Amino acid sequence: MTSRITRRAATLAGLALGALIMAQPALAQKKYGPGVSDTEIRIGNIMPYSGPASAYGNIGKTEQAYIDMVNAAGGVNGRKIKFISYDDAYSPPKAVEQARKLVESDEVAFIFNPLGTPSNTAILKYMNSKKVPHLFLATGATVFGQPSVNPWTMGFQPNYQSEGRIYAKYIAEKFPNAKIGILFQNDDFGKDMVKGFKDGLGAKTSLIIAEAPYEISDPTIDSQILKLKAAGVDLLYDSTTPKFAAMTIKKLAEIGWKPTHVLGSVSASVGSVIKPAGFENAQGIVSAAYAKDADDPKWKDDAGRKNWEAFLDKWMPGANKSDGNHVYGYNAAQTLITVLKMCGDDLTRENILKQAQSLKKVQLEMLLPGITLDTGPNDHFPIEQMQLMRFEGERWNTFGDIINGEVTSK
Repeated sequence: MTSRITRRAATLAGLALGALIMAQPALAQKKYGPGVSDTEIRIGNIMPYSGPASAYGNIGKTEQAYIDMVNAAGGVNGRKIKFISYDDAYSPPKAVEQARKLVESDEVAFIFNPLGTPSNTAILKYMNSKKVPHLFLATGATVFGQPSVNPWTMGFQPNYQSEGRIYAKYIAEKFPNAKIGILFQNDDFGKDMVKGFKDGLGAKTSLIIAEAPYEISDPTIDSQILKLKAAGVDLLYDSTTPKFAAMTIKKLAEIGWKPTHVLGSVSASVGSVIKPAGFENAQGIVSAAYAKDADDPKWKDDAGRKNWEAFLDKWMPGANKSDGNHVYGYNAAQTLITVLKMCGDDLTRENILKQAQSLKKVQLEMLLPGITLDTGPNDHFPIEQMQLMRFEGERWNTFGDIINGEVTSK
């Protein structure tokens, strides 16, 4: 009796050992880095939920809602996403503090879509020294698309220098005798836009007759606008963030000054900029877009817009559908999920970066038709195309062809 039990136990042990050996290849296929388990992926984010750029906070809120939707459907490859998003109030020192917290305390797999040129500049060296993916940044600063210098960092939206060049080309062709004045935020964001603009004008930089920088802490920009008007400017190149863009539009109307107004795309939101500034005050403003304007009736029956609206209705009830930040957050979140799906069960930081560098002709639901995400090991600018648009009535109307960006990764 005892021998039979012993033989049976040995047989069972052998079967168990065989099962374990057979399971090893399957287990080996799963490769995890920090922040990842069989059930969870921890992803970090930094947003200005307070402070002078708080209008952008709706991007982070949209991303959280999209992730909630994905999690409710089972997550990605069987794993739920834990989205840890901190407020930095658009303050570089605070951004550094939050990045360290995310990497060292929360142990996130990577940081996704942190917002702002100053904040991302502040954490750039830290993220690359730690070899933590710093992906799809909510800024168009050209420095964030240089893999030879900062291999772990990748931008998202069209870079500011390309956008500046697009406006310069338009102005040089349509307004060859313009007297140009530049209003810009005195930081890396504003300076990048101005550099691209001047590079695009080339020999025609002599058309620029005045420049007026402002600080993000300034309570108003009245003095800068009055300075440009007094200089005889008849075309205003406006590289401001939303709060100051709305101030500018209001001030121009208040003093009855009507220069041709070219506005950077970061401040083209109807809900957070144009409507508060007054539709009547924004007529004729020219900007550029790469995403669909949810208020434009031509997208009424578009499948992507319908999905976006249904998402907001269910997951962000009461959200202002005229706020372009909800479109931005939706596109960014779809990009995140696309990359995570591509990673499969290899969720090391190295593979996450590799997959982010492997996007080919990815069409997001709220990008303009013909604009896609494309990346490579030497291409860290996912979106490099835009289309000009003009504000008319209560919405933007695109015109002209899709224009490719002209600045490449280094």
